Amino acid sequence: MVSRYEYLEKLKKLKDMQVIKVVSGVRRCGKSTLLMQFREYLRESGMEEERIIALNFEDVANEALLDYRALYKYVTDRLVPGKMTYVFLDEIQAVPEFQKAVDSLFIKENVDVYITGSNACMLSGELATLLSGRYMEIRMLPLSFAEYCELVGGSRKEAWNAYFRNGGFPYAARISDSDIRNDYLSGIFNTVLLKDIVSRKRIQDVQLLESVVKFLFDNLGSMVSSKKISDSLTSYGRRTTSITVENYIQALMESFILYKAGRYDIRGKQHLKSLEKYYLVDVGLRRLIFGDKNADIGHILENIVYLELLRRGYRVSIGKIGELEIDFVADRGENRVYYQVAASVLDPATFAREIAPLQKVSDHYPKYIISMDEISVNEDGIRQINIMDFLLESERKSIYFYE
Repeated sequence: MVSRYEYLEKLKKLKDMQVIKVVSGVRRCGKSTLLMQFREYLRESGMEEERIIALNFEDVANEALLDYRALYKYVTDRLVPGKMTYVFLDEIQAVPEFQKAVDSLFIKENVDVYITGSNACMLSGELATLLSGRYMEIRMLPLSFAEYCELVGGSRKEAWNAYFRNGGFPYAARISDSDIRNDYLSGIFNTVLLKDIVSRKRIQDVQLLESVVKFLFDNLGSMVSSKKISDSLTSYGRRTTSITVENYIQALMESFILYKAGRYDIRGKQHLKSLEKYYLVDVGLRRLIFGDKNADIGHILENIVYLELLRRGYRVSIGKIGELEIDFVADRGENRVYYQVAASVLDPATFAREIAPLQKVSDHYPKYIISMDEISVNEDGIRQINIMDFLLESERKSIYFYE
């Protein structure tokens, strides 16, 4: 089991604070394991077992507690008088009107509440209205490359080849048989698609949803719009509208399968409303759908870098400077970093193309070109860095969370 160090450190900092701690993320990214690791930390710190209450609502043993009233009574009957009790409610979205139980527990003295969920419609977009008390949301992603290396061991080059192909879902990383691993990933993907999206959104045309998914998976890192997608699908005989496509995209984002990066005009210092790029929560899902066909190495690298920047706490946009584009403008507080991502820039023409947008930026924030090349080149203060060096560097200081 790999320690999810950064997420764990965040929970330690939030311990005993008067906020509801919400851990959200795609199914099987490690939320339950994180809470288990945090409970182990509490025990190692001398916490008595009776002051820890843990329930997982994917466990049929807890089916009787899917009623929020029964859940509230179960927990309150077990609170330790005069001492802080730590309450862990895993996959809480399975409990209808769960917020009534959570809010009621939150307002009680000496109760520290931690909840997890896999559906952002329940645990992100509606949190502010569902939970009347204050909350802090920690969004988990599958394993970073650094975590993956810690889990699988061996040489970093071998680990990178596996990570690039198969992604970072924690359990999948430990499956050596490719067919079994694909079955496992397929189970995650189909559960999200059918349970979190089709069932919840009451989608009638499942084939159309699958067509939208395939289009987005096949166009990672490409500038698209809902109209462009609907026009493309219609031309292939799947008649639809941009509004329908937009709704499907929103559902994919709410289930943490898809992430959107909008555009930012660097010179105009404003976010643009038209066109955006989409990235997958895990590149292994793309290979699940397409195999090794149409593998755009550059865009897959972009996807990996994008997720890493989110892990590091950045707000990530696509940079526009004149007619040129910078892959990522990463902002965190008052800090900013610019990134270009390419499979290789050893070819002089490719290097010139990739560095040109960065050279047009007149500020003094750091600028990088990330590639799989092992030769490092610096030009005009712009540093070229190998993808593995970037992913393993110690710059990672915080995770993406919301209040």
